[in-house]
Amino acid sequence: MRISGITLPDDKQLAYTLPLIYGIGPMRAREILAKAGVALDRTGKDLSAEEEQQIRSIAESYLIEGELRREVGQNIRRLKDIRSTRGLRHERRLPARGGRTRTNSRTVRGNVRRTMGSGKRTLEKT
Repeated sequence: MRISGITLPDDKQLAYTLPLIYGIGPMRAREILAKAGVALDRTGKDLSAEEEQQIRSIAESYLIEGELRREVGQNIRRLKDIRSTRGLRHERRLPARGGRTRTNSRTVRGNVRRTMGSGKRTLEKT
């Protein structure tokens, strides 16, 4: 089955394949299947063409994939343009909504673990 440019695997349950689409999580997948009247444990290969089309039309009524990515990108660009704190945090690739930056942001800085007292110290003899 193909929804908005994403090919979903036919051998897995629909409740687990629909969240592969950006903008559809587990709860929204269940909601889509409930609206379409399809059981959660059905697989893609068990669907009729009519059920497949119904799921596709319900899923595409939401803001998903390219449109959602575009909107999120525009929102971040707007925050950067107005020089808000969140925009500056995005520019510097730091956590924008809080978070511990002293020890948790290792992926951007590399996996370097420096502690407070690990600098080079020389012992002076008197």
